[in-house]
Amino acid sequence: MKNTEHLWGIDLGGTKAEGIVLQSADDPKVLFRDRLPTEAFKGYDHVLHQIKGVTDKMEQAMGYRKPHIGIATPGVRDPKTHLMHNSNSTCLNGRPLKEDLEQLLGTKLSMANDANCFALAEATMGVVKEKFPEAQVVFGVILGTGVGGGLVVNGKIINGLHGIGGEWGHNFLDESGGGPCYCGKMGCVENVLSGPALEKFYTSLNGTKKPMKEIYADYNLLRDEYSQKTINRLIHFFGLALSVVINIVDPDVVVIGGGVGNIDLIYTEGAKSLTNFIFNDRCETPIVKPKLGDSAGVFGAAYLTAN
Repeated sequence: MKNTEHLWGIDLGGTKAEGIVLQSADDPKVLFRDRLPTEAFKGYDHVLHQIKGVTDKMEQAMGYRKPHIGIATPGVRDPKTHLMHNSNSTCLNGRPLKEDLEQLLGTKLSMANDANCFALAEATMGVVKEKFPEAQVVFGVILGTGVGGGLVVNGKIINGLHGIGGEWGHNFLDESGGGPCYCGKMGCVENVLSGPALEKFYTSLNGTKKPMKEIYADYNLLRDEYSQKTINRLIHFFGLALSVVINIVDPDVVVIGGGVGNIDLIYTEGAKSLTNFIFNDRCETPIVKPKLGDSAGVFGAAYLTAN
């Protein structure tokens, strides 16, 4: 039976397309959740039909098709050209994904990138909703294989003129240590603070490859100077990079997601390092862990249709 309060969302990731139906914006009970592999290596048209397959599953389970669906995507949709860019699922780049999906599915779509959907989910039903219910401005950070960001104000994503609102990961940070980025710029935040960038820095010190989890364990055990230098680099540049956001936006809360976000020092020493760089004599901005984990993208996609 059709229910106008239900929220339908799809998270298009690098490995899976996941669909979810929530009871309502005020009661985000999960009524349906399922996924199909993205299989992006099979090309753009195949990805579209995998998304259709997930939508068909949602329709079969619910008994109707919602005329408005939210979708979280890798990369960004340019508001003027309507084409996707900066997607790690490269078959999407240069394609009018939203328009092609709307035609294929016969529904209206609201679309935002995965970092924005992460921020929206944590703001509307995650850690911000739970611990900081009065917060109006929320900045969500992804610190993982890549680095991204999303900005939510009064429950709405700030996309911006070019569709790149909140794209903190490609601000300039450190040319000498960051080097050239895939985006064509030099010294981006992503090239300094992402997991692979930190691992590369560690390797540059002693020639040994090691995952961040082990580097952090060695740091805690005071095992070697290289792990100390790598984690200290993370703490220093985290404060410097995030200070730009604090100075310009001054959010009520910052939520950190992604694998590097599991390093506890980010929330203590990393937060303290902000004081060295922001335009204030203290920094009281809460820097918090997310509540929803890997589910944030699909929940945020559903909440794109709430307003």
